Formats: sequence, C-alpha cells, structure tokens
Amino acid sequence: MQDNTTEVTAAGIARLAGVGRAAVSNWRRRHADFPKPVGGTETSPSFALAEVESWLRDQGKLAEVPLRERVWQQLAGHPAGPVGALIHAGCVLLLIHERPTVWLELSAGSDERLAAALPGALEEVLAPRFGTAGAARSSVHSVGGVHGEGGTHSGPMPSAGSAVNTQPASTGPSPVHTPTGPQLLPSVPLLRGTAELAADLGARQAFEFLLGRHLDANPRQYTLTPADLAGLMADLAGPARTVLDPACGTGALLRAAAPQSGQELYAQDSAPELAALTALRLALHTRATVHGASGDSLRADAHPDLRADAVLCHPPFNERNWGHDELAYDPRWEYGFPARAESELAWVQHALARLKDGGSAVLLMPPAAASRRSGRRIRADLLRRGALRAVVALPAGAAPPYSLPLHLWLLRRPGQSPAQPEVLLADAGQFTGEGRGGPDWPAVRDAVLDAWRAFERTGTLEERPGVARSVPVIELLDDDVDIAPARHLPPPAVADGAEALIAVRERLGETLRLTTELTPPPAGPAGHAGGGRSARWPLTTVGELARGGALVMRTGGNGGHARVPVLTDHDVLAGTGPSGALPESDEEAVLTEPGDVVVPVLGGGAVARVVDDVTGGAALGRNLVLLRPDRTALDPWFLAGFLRGTANNRQASSYASTATRLDVRRLNLPRLPLAEQRRYGARFRALDEFERAMRLAGRLGEQLVRGMYDGLTDGTVTPD
Repeated sequence: MQDNTTEVTAAGIARLAGVGRAAVSNWRRRHADFPKPVGGTETSPSFALAEVESWLRDQGKLAEVPLRERVWQQLAGHPAGPVGALIHAGCVLLLIHERPTVWLELSAGSDERLAAALPGALEEVLAPRFGTAGAARSSVHSVGGVHGEGGTHSGPMPSAGSAVNTQPASTGPSPVHTPTGPQLLPSVPLLRGTAELAADLGARQAFEFLLGRHLDANPRQYTLTPADLAGLMADLAGPARTVLDPACGTGALLRAAAPQSGQELYAQDSAPELAALTALRLALHTRATVHGASGDSLRADAHPDLRADAVLCHPPFNERNWGHDELAYDPRWEYGFPARAESELAWVQHALARLKDGGSAVLLMPPAAASRRSGRRIRADLLRRGALRAVVALPAGAAPPYSLPLHLWLLRRPGQSPAQPEVLLADAGQFTGEGRGGPDWPAVRDAVLDAWRAFERTGTLEERPGVARSVPVIELLDDDVDIAPARHLPPPAVADGAEALIAVRERLGETLRLTTELTPPPAGPAGHAGGGRSARWPLTTVGELARGGALVMRTGGNGGHARVPVLTDHDVLAGTGPSGALPESDEEAVLTEPGDVVVPVLGGGAVARVVDDVTGGAALGRNLVLLRPDRTALDPWFLAGFLRGTANNRQASSYASTATRLDVRRLNLPRLPLAEQRRYGARFRALDEFERAMRLAGRLGEQLVRGMYDGLTDGTVTPD
C-alpha cells in the first residue's frame, strides 16, 4: 500500500526519473494531467509520491521505482519530518534484527492493526536495550538546529547482536522512546518498505543506507567524523573496556572503538534526535552495552561519576557560548579555568576528568588551540603534569573544515605516576592527497601509529625529520607554550637534493619536447569552397540520441560500495584519477567503463572526458552525467570533442544567481557517418594527449620551482 501523504519535491521527481530538474519543470508546463502540488511553497512545491509514480509510469518515463528510492522518498517526505521517520524505521529495523518472526506476524495484518500492535512489540525490544519504561513513551523529536559529530551531541545505546540485558542501558532517560500507535500509523507504508529493504540488504545496512542518505541530503546540518579518522583515533587510544564520547554526533568514534563484546560505551549529545539515531545505530552494529543520554556534556554531564578507560571526542570548535559564566567554579578545571574563547580546552579537561588514572583520551582539535595566547597557561600545566602526551598535525582534508590541518591531542590522566619529561610532536601533513580525495590514510596511519607506539614504549623517540620527534617539556614552557608540531620539527631530509632536482628538470625537458611534438598543426578552412565559414551539418542532440538508443545516459549519485573509488567532478575538470569516496551504503552505484564520456553539469566550463582503462570501474560521482555510446553508431572521441565546443555549451546552459548548470540533453552533435566521426575523433584524441602533456609540464615546473626555493633556503642546494 502506497501512502498518499508522502510528498516529493521536483528534485526528488528528477531523481526518480533520472532527468534534470528542468525536465520536471517542462512536464509541469506541457502536461495538463501532471500531478498538482499538495504542499510546499509556490517556488518549491511538493507532490504526492503515489501520484507522481503513477504519472511517470503511465508516461513511460518510469518502469518501476527502485525499492531503495521509494523507501527514501517515503522517509524524506514523511509528514513528521525525515528524522522522526528515520527513528521509527530504526526501531522497526531493530525489531526485525532481534525478533524477525514477531515482525512477520504483525505485518500480515492491516495497516491499522500493525500500528496498534507495534508499540507493545517495540517496547519488548527497546525497554531492555535502552531502559525505556511504558510510562516514558513520548513522541520522537524532529530535527531542529545545526548538529553534528563536532557539536555537543547526544548519544548511543546497546548493540545489535548482544543478549537482551534486563537492566536499563542508561543512567538517565533514554534518548529512544517507544512511539505510540497514532504516531506510527502515518509511518506504516514506510515501515513496510523498510522491512522489504532489510530483506534485501539486511537490517544493519538498510539503516546505514537511510541514515547515509539523510546525512548526505543535509550536509550543512551535520559535522561528521570520517571513518578513517575515527579508526585512527580509536587505535591511538588503544584497547578499552569502557569508552566515553561526550559529543558523539552520529556515533562514528564509538563504532570505531567497539570491535568486540564485553565493552561499555558511554555517549552524550546535546541533540536528542542525534542521540536517538546513534543509539539505534550502535544497537544494530555493535555488541557492546551502550549508556546513552541527551544534553550538553559541559553544562549537564550525564555521566558525572564515570571513570572510563578511554575518551574519544570530536568537540564543537570555536564555541563562545559553552558555559563560561555559569561553570567558573566547576571542579573539572584542574589545569586552569578556560577563557571564553577556549572552549576546546574545556572539552580537554572534561575528557581528563572522566578518565580513570592512566586512562587515555584522544581529541580532534583546531590548530589554533595549540598556540593561542589565551590558552598558554592551561597548555603549560597539561605539559608540566604529564597530561598531554602527544600532538599530531593531520593533513588538510582529514575532517571538516577541510581547509585546515587539524590536530589530534593525545592525553593521559597522570594519577600517581611521575610526569614524563618528553612529549611527542608529529606532523603527517606530507600525506595530503591531491584533489578532493582526502589524505593518503594508509600512509598517515602507518606514520602516526608507528611513531606513537615507539614513543609510548620508551618515553622518547629518535628524531624522524619532518615527521616526528619527542621534545623535552622544558623546551616548550616558554612565554608562548606553542605546541604546534610544525614549529618544532626539522624539515624533511632531502636526500641528494641537487640530484633530485636535476631529475625533475630532465623530466620537465622531456615533457616540453613531447608537447612540441604533440602541438596541433595549423588548421585548414572548413569545407571545400567556403573559406573560414562554419560547416552546415545536419544536427541532432544528446537527448535524441538517447531516445534512439545510440547512447545510454546515466547521472551520478551518492551510493555504492565504500571500496570503490569515485570519479568526482573535480577529477574530470582537473584531468586526474578518481579521488572521491562513497558514504557507507549499499546503494547501487553507476560504474564507469572504458569508452564512456563523462560530462560535469556545474560550473559552466566546456569539459568532457573519455574514460580510459585506468579510470574504468570507478563509480560516477555527483554532478556528473555519463554517456555510454553504442560503438556501432557513435565514436566516443567524436562525441566528447563536439560536446566541448564553447558555443555548444553556451546554448545548453541555464543560469542561476550563483551557478551555471548544463543540460546535457540539449548539447548538439552533427549527424556524420561513422568513418567521418572517427576522423574527427582521432584529431580530438590528439588534442587530449596534448592537453595532458601541458598539464604534466605545469606540475613539473611547479615542483622544480618549489624544490629550488626549498633547497636554496635549507642549504641542500647551493647557488652554483
């Protein structure tokens, strides 16, 4: 049964049909029977999903809505909001995961019977796992505000495969409440679809898919901790039976820290919605017992008596309203009362206060926290007493904000042990990745973990130029107490610096000679008697070719397997290899094949790229359109070359106030025999080789200049 109250926007309709939003606007103008808006605003109307699906199918524009897309549209258009709908879906997925036969029995009846019977069945699962009592049933909150893994957020709960615990899993009110029958009734179509999705993907992956789509659809509302960074932080903290995350967001750090049963995870978040989502996520994915609560950890700590083995935290950055005025005499400030502008140092001391003696904490910190003068006294006391053990500078792009090289602070509650005389400073900035693909995480992990473990064993580390060194604490206790690794690490040793630069220069010379060879010869006039006048070819469009079967047109999305590299719009524009990554999801990705033509739709540039053997197999990223030509009718290089024409792009582009969007279907191509296409295609391919050689020459030139400056200034290269 389809829910007529589920609404979908024009963008959702475009995604269902695999077209651009402009096409949906045209359908509304041209077809009198197009469904009428049922909500939204005049400028951004929404439509009933069932009516849209029926219209698309009647028009032959949609054979069947894919299950994942149907469930997502039901969730996104839910009358209670997507977060409330996602929590309802998560509760049912937990029921399916733990008691599948109960769900099968209940779902066999009508929607009204299912909604009436579900609360009792859910309570039998939620109460033991999350400590919800029957009297505590209340409505699930909908999203409101800006939340994320880097803000004070609320937290987690017990695990998917663990035995049912008869004790409440939280010391305070659970963030997951059992919804009532009337609250569940509008969600029943969504819940049935979610159960179908769980039968296809499994309950865990079904929840990950829906959560991932929601997070990706609302990127400005959430600040997430990337999985690679979360794994590194958990490894630095080491094995721990009890782990706390006082600003847990969507639970990435706790998931990384919970690889086994027998653990206890404590979590808190200021956003009740995130607390509930994290609780359900961990219940489906971990075997640990999870104690979760909502509320601001600095102002209303839900775990004041906890002494954990480890604390992992990605706190909110640069918050001035963190409680400076009301928390002046809080006992957590053992190392000094943080200034109003030093909210991060409040989180550092909160983490230390919740550790047992000898326990470890790893916090993600902005680089300014290592050198701001307002925090120098607290940094000095952390060093003197041996609480701060290491500072690691990450490459830019490791986590949002991606433009900054964030730091990791490794702390240990000193207890009765004497303070260590040295502190580890490490810098992984050299492992910054190219483009938008993020850092080289395997190299970052190897360098950082190797240096930390060596330092942890002996309390000192032999200098690793440009990467790590242990510094006597006394050297850092000056007027600034600047603990930024870059200030104290020597530059990387340049082995045979002059010889290396000579090699770069020789390669640059070879590349420049190659560009000379590839320089296109002078072009002759078009036609036989027309001078320089444009050729008058009969034209067709990409849309007509797609309808005629000469090519297949696909749009990039958000789904796929996490191990598949993603070709991003930046990669296409820069001419580089796939550098993107997919969120954790089982959504089917569009995979590229050699000979495909990929076109970016944003930015207004005339760019098209033919996929080669190296790029083939990568997933198609967002804001890209893939054209797969029938080789018996279309030459790929001919297709890509004509799509790059400036006039062609200009006539197919539409303009908003701040962006240009290309309607690929409107791009023109001449109707030419295949043999003539191949003649043009060979010239376009030669131009592409020339363009690549010029890019390489530019990169080598920059490398040579940078190396010469570095060599002359550090003494590895002489002026002679």
